[in-house]
Amino acid sequence: MPQGSHTDLAGSPAGGLLRDRFPLLERRIGDRPLCYLDTAATSQKPEAVLAALDRYHRRSNANVHRGLNTLAAEATEAYETCRRRVAGLVAAPTPESVVITRGATASLNLLARGLEHELEPGDEILLTEMEHHANLVPWQMLARRRDLTLRFVPVTDDGELDLSGLDALITDRTRLVGLVHTSNVLGTINPVAEIAGAARERGALVVVDAAQTIGHAPLAFDDLGADALVFSAHKAYGPMGLGFLVARPALLERLEPMEGGGEMIEWVHLESSTWAAIPHRFEAGTPNVAAAAAFPAAIDLVEEVGLETIRDHERSITAHALEALEALGGLTIYGPRDSAARGGLVSFWDPDVHPHDLSTILDQAGVMVRAGHHCAQPLHRRLGVPATTRASFGLYTRLDEIDALIEGLVAARKVFGR
Repeated sequence: MPQGSHTDLAGSPAGGLLRDRFPLLERRIGDRPLCYLDTAATSQKPEAVLAALDRYHRRSNANVHRGLNTLAAEATEAYETCRRRVAGLVAAPTPESVVITRGATASLNLLARGLEHELEPGDEILLTEMEHHANLVPWQMLARRRDLTLRFVPVTDDGELDLSGLDALITDRTRLVGLVHTSNVLGTINPVAEIAGAARERGALVVVDAAQTIGHAPLAFDDLGADALVFSAHKAYGPMGLGFLVARPALLERLEPMEGGGEMIEWVHLESSTWAAIPHRFEAGTPNVAAAAAFPAAIDLVEEVGLETIRDHERSITAHALEALEALGGLTIYGPRDSAARGGLVSFWDPDVHPHDLSTILDQAGVMVRAGHHCAQPLHRRLGVPATTRASFGLYTRLDEIDALIEGLVAARKVFGR
């Protein structure tokens, strides 16, 4: 049986998990096999997801919630099945707690706009220094509109949140605490439940960006203690253009819709309108039905493997990467050194090879990594570097791909005379 097949479900990292189900990973770059180490940017898609996309377009293509014909009913059922499956994946309070959006970024913007009417000048929002721009810029925009104060939990030199001053950072004016579950640069897995508990004692809402955790480790909404959770399907082996806001029903009832139009209404008059029930009031217009129809196939895959097994696999890959990069020497590696404290990615800086140059040389060897600030410019300023090179992993990643990364690093250093 091929490497990456069902026999690999015990968790051995050598051949990846179910790797043979991901067609793109069979591609070659020139005469080199593809080594895909950019899963944090987007995961590759299994054959079942590709087939589901094709099947929807070939057999059930129609708009949702708006017709009584067979195709419309099939499209609506596929769309609502996605909602139910996502609710089950993260143990949401109810399927109606799941708002289907274009992605995690759209979900965070929906929250920022939806809460605007509740906030007063001088109110505070607490974020962290390690946030992705998606969980920073919408709150900056809201702060400008409403004259709010932004505060930030600092990051330690070890790449973890410094919680020593948390009680002082969360004040009686704090209305919302937003934080990333797993950093897309540091790999740090944050103590969300602890921070959420402190926030809730002051009556603040808690919003968690789980884009780098979903599909990689078990995640249960109530265990986080959060009011809202956001993530994207394409980070979890699903299609692009599809995301989710999972929130407590009481919070959804408080939000004002960000977009108006068809589908999100109850009654429309020439001068006024009333809104549909949650979650539909937040889903104006024609949604990405095809992506929603296909995402359950990705959920099937991660549930077949088991999220604990996926987590163990990625921990093994990450531990091997940390050890190999340390052994190479001369690199600054960011984030916790313990693979149990981080997700499946490693970012580093080589003072002799700029990340952009390194990425180009690695690409020529068929090794796909990510170079740049990873939509986290403030964090990189805190780290004191303009950019980092990031290798990130999925259930399909193999140990020999880490070895290929190291070989590419050695080759790049030779190019630059080291």
